[in-house]
Amino acid sequence: MSAASAVAASASEPTAPLPERGGRFQPPSNPAPTGRLAAVQEMARWLRLLFETEREFVRTATTLIYRVGEPELKYLLCQHVWEAANHARFLRERGRELSGFGTTDEVRPSLRQLFNEAVMPADATVALVGFYRVIKPALHDAYRRYLTATHHLADWPSRKLVEEFLADEARHAAEIAPYLPVAASASEPTSASPVAASASEWSAYLTTLLDSHGGLHSPTPPLSLSPSPPLSLSPSSAPPLLSVTRGYTHPPTPNRGRFPTCSSVFSHDPAETPIVRAWLIDPTTDARVIRMMVYVWLMMELDAVDYLATVFYDTPHAPFDLHHDLARHLWDESRHSQFGYRQLPRLGVDLLTLEHSLDLYTILVQMTPPERYAMMTMEFEANSFPTKAHVMDRVRELNDFEADTLLAFDRNDEQNHVRSGHRWLPVMMALFGETRSPEEFVTATRARFAELAKTYGGITPHSLPPSQRLTGEKILRLIK
Repeated sequence: MSAASAVAASASEPTAPLPERGGRFQPPSNPAPTGRLAAVQEMARWLRLLFETEREFVRTATTLIYRVGEPELKYLLCQHVWEAANHARFLRERGRELSGFGTTDEVRPSLRQLFNEAVMPADATVALVGFYRVIKPALHDAYRRYLTATHHLADWPSRKLVEEFLADEARHAAEIAPYLPVAASASEPTSASPVAASASEWSAYLTTLLDSHGGLHSPTPPLSLSPSPPLSLSPSSAPPLLSVTRGYTHPPTPNRGRFPTCSSVFSHDPAETPIVRAWLIDPTTDARVIRMMVYVWLMMELDAVDYLATVFYDTPHAPFDLHHDLARHLWDESRHSQFGYRQLPRLGVDLLTLEHSLDLYTILVQMTPPERYAMMTMEFEANSFPTKAHVMDRVRELNDFEADTLLAFDRNDEQNHVRSGHRWLPVMMALFGETRSPEEFVTATRARFAELAKTYGGITPHSLPPSQRLTGEKILRLIK
């Protein structure tokens, strides 16, 4: 299957069986290295290309997260990014055992240019289609071809990884299918929506770029040896690259789709917001109210998902291990948001009455990546432990094992995030030429955040009037 035909393949279309363990070995058709370790080096080159592809997916597919509106889709994208980060990690680990893989984590310019182009559509659904109907099918095809090209026993460790990753890719295609537009068939050209038509055009364009790169199953030597040149397309084969003519920028606000929005769900007024700060720490507050408010708090970690997702694209030369840990952080925040998203309806909350807070994103997107990361790990998370400890003790009064479990894992994850912040903030600072100590930088960043909040905070009005939105007063009525 070529990259072009991979685009047309349906996610629900059955795939051909994997090569039998004792099947006929088919060596790669592209020019192979020579020498004693030629067979090893050839497969190492291929693993290198797969590693770079998975790594670039992590860096760029994260731009979809804050641009799509449906929380379930945001959650799914976070999961796919985390799994892709693990694919890249294990490919690198295996590749380093083989001669010819390369010693750095860098990505060849031509592949990076392809992924930089993939983020460019203004419509998030169109961009989503490019990733999941062009790039992901091509990656799936490359994994399958790898199994055909390598030796079932000599390269057994690589094969076992690739077999697992193939299963993940098939599942990703099935999971994302409900969120992709249905394109018009050849016999019904008018049945497609404008978005579907645009997505079809974008898929064809992105396929041309992918083919000009040689697809994902014609490995070239790794970047550390002989990098391939950037894509060079003539006007007759494709329009000018969008990513060359203009840079990608994050939207000023995240997309929350059909859900109502506001600036913040925290206040001191029970008639204004669902989380009343004084009630959280008041020992006389009913523990059921505390539980409801902490589930709202957890669900609103969706704002952390959105603003953390912006950091990946802005740090293209970060060590892969940094992006790997950020991907885990992102998936953790997504899980925490799901704690609230899935528990609140069980407690009688209509999620369409719960406004989503946007303040943190609208402020942090004005800041540099190390400033965003510093505020998240060294300020928001590090300073949440005392209040959350009190909340956890109050919720335990209810003998609600599920709530206790969710809060315990949330706290454990947050502790890991702060540790990651201590590890990676200095590295991220160095990427941006920051020479101050982390302590000085965090102090200055807090002050800058406070200053930016005067302009960019509180700018999202309530979507719903008090009579319709969830408030502290409404929570009191729900528990009675």
